[in-house]
Amino acid sequence: MKIVIAVDSFKGSMSSLQAGESAGRGVSRVFGDADIIIRPLADGGEGTVDALALGCGGRLQESRVTGPLGKKVSCQYGIVEESKTAIIEMSAAAGITLIDENERNPLNTTTYGVGEMIKDAIKKGCRNFLIGIGGSATNDGGAGMLQALGFDFLDKDGNQVPYGAKGLEVLEEINDDNILPELSECSFQIACDVTNTLCGEKGCSAIYGPQKGATPTMIMQMDKWLAYYAKLAKEKYPDADARYPGAGAAGGLGFAFMTFLNGKLCPGVDIVLRETRLEEYIRDADMVITGEGRLDGQTVMGKAPAGVAKIAKKYNIPVLAFAGCLKEDAILCNENGIDAFFPILRNVVSYEDAMKVQNAMNNMEAAVEQAMRLIKAVRKE
Repeated sequence: MKIVIAVDSFKGSMSSLQAGESAGRGVSRVFGDADIIIRPLADGGEGTVDALALGCGGRLQESRVTGPLGKKVSCQYGIVEESKTAIIEMSAAAGITLIDENERNPLNTTTYGVGEMIKDAIKKGCRNFLIGIGGSATNDGGAGMLQALGFDFLDKDGNQVPYGAKGLEVLEEINDDNILPELSECSFQIACDVTNTLCGEKGCSAIYGPQKGATPTMIMQMDKWLAYYAKLAKEKYPDADARYPGAGAAGGLGFAFMTFLNGKLCPGVDIVLRETRLEEYIRDADMVITGEGRLDGQTVMGKAPAGVAKIAKKYNIPVLAFAGCLKEDAILCNENGIDAFFPILRNVVSYEDAMKVQNAMNNMEAAVEQAMRLIKAVRKE
């Protein structure tokens, strides 16, 4: 019996591979001779670098870059040398978790470090980029990233505008005379699962500004500045489209990638499933096991387990899912390819205990074992 296991990370607890290996041990306790294939999984958010780097035979690269508030931070990105591919999560350099809540202010936060990560990867020979842009602390339209790559964002006196959304207030000119020449050789696939435009009621300032520390006044200001930025960009790049779904992702970083770097926005899980070639492993499997930290109605809206189930159902393969938490609307998963799902918690525990990695791994192993015992018993009948 061949069983393919592809479980997303449990945010704040198990990594994708830790969850998968734990599930594999649970299977082995019952089906000792099973051919168990464990593959990393992610949906473009947390864990994407690990999943893709390991899933594609790459390695992790340490880097020190400018953080969201201008101070240096240490981060990692993935490199797959065979395909000259870099796997980057923008949140490693400009994520909201890098800032204390009382310091959140999108007028000041920058994506400059994201550009530095890209620049570092280019120097190491990478020309293909897979970039996740979730979890940002920024609303600078990607200006900081572009400045790090050599684009000039200038004020009326010809000086570089300052970091953060406040820099867009004084922006008067965008110049690409000094960009890294290697950028013309690079391709960018952007893992993006939001459809927000750059500006307006559904724009990044209005929808995501508050969680990044923006006041109502800031939101109106930033929306105005981003609109002018988009106007300047369109004058230089006629294909610029501030209304394109996803342009407002990560505080306008989606717009920057599309407009200045010819980036392509794709659902995160589609990128991961394609790059890890999961379908090749699933097509002749007898069973597929997947899961994530919480299964709910959102799982079927482009989350990783739903993507796994969709592939499995192409080949009529049964799918089981395991999660740390189940919401009532998780039943929608049964209508979208997941045949049955199970919680891994075995008793009432504190949140802290539930999140401890070893506890979560033990719980996953035990839950999968019991599900396998049921399958074995039914098969005997």
